[in-house]
Amino acid sequence: MTESNKHPAGSPVLAGLALLCSQLSLNLGAAIAKQLFPSIGVEGVTAYRVGMSALVMLLIFRPWRTPLTLKQVLNVAIYGSVIGLMNLLIYRAFSRIPMGIAVAIEVAGPLTVAVLSSHRPRDFVAVCLAAVGLYFLLPIHGQVDQLDPVGVAYAAGAAVCWALYIVYGKRVSSMSGGQSVAWGMLAASLFIVPIGVAHAGALLLTPSFMLVGLAIAVMSSALPYTLEMLSMRRLSSRTFSMFSSAAPALSALAGMVVLGEHLTLIQWLAIGAIVMASALTSLR
Repeated sequence: MTESNKHPAGSPVLAGLALLCSQLSLNLGAAIAKQLFPSIGVEGVTAYRVGMSALVMLLIFRPWRTPLTLKQVLNVAIYGSVIGLMNLLIYRAFSRIPMGIAVAIEVAGPLTVAVLSSHRPRDFVAVCLAAVGLYFLLPIHGQVDQLDPVGVAYAAGAAVCWALYIVYGKRVSSMSGGQSVAWGMLAASLFIVPIGVAHAGALLLTPSFMLVGLAIAVMSSALPYTLEMLSMRRLSSRTFSMFSSAAPALSALAGMVVLGEHLTLIQWLAIGAIVMASALTSLR
């Protein structure tokens, strides 16, 4: 029996499945989080997600047992800051536009990473598909009143953060176990939690809110980021980006099932075009 047969969990196929599970958990957690926005605000929910995730990851992986090098400290600091800002921006987008549309715009980040790492002819087709999809989602044509431009801008900012997350996540993914995720979430919490406390204050200590916040933290950060980090070890940045191609569709479904966010046919087709663009660049 070969070494690869002894350890099937390390196969790229299972790495892809782990990434898909992370997306399912992430989007369901996001739908639950959006329901909490009216109570403690976007900043408060983000503080729960990032802060509680950091505590969970630190307790599980105890990353302080392996000291970091100066280079690792720098990469983890950037990685964590990007995580925190990405969470805040996408939640701000969720508060203004439907989840599926926000994530469809956000996925332009990993799509850009994939296209820049490859120059095959089909990537040009993928770019065209993504451009068509974004055209029908962004408020840049006739029916500009359908989407809040500020929400779109927040989603675009989250797209930039997602691209940086892939780049710096790959750099720290060589660290043992969940150490990189734990350190990254700690860095993110140092950035985000003070913002949440400043906006929500003592409401964050409400027991019922804290229980929901813990569920959001596990489903939206602790579990998916750990699964993603495991996947990053087996997948290239481009392949990782393309496995994320289903994110807009999954997010739209979560928004529809949990929040009742029904999209128009044109919006579904636009999301489908972006998903196809992402998937196309992963074909060998």
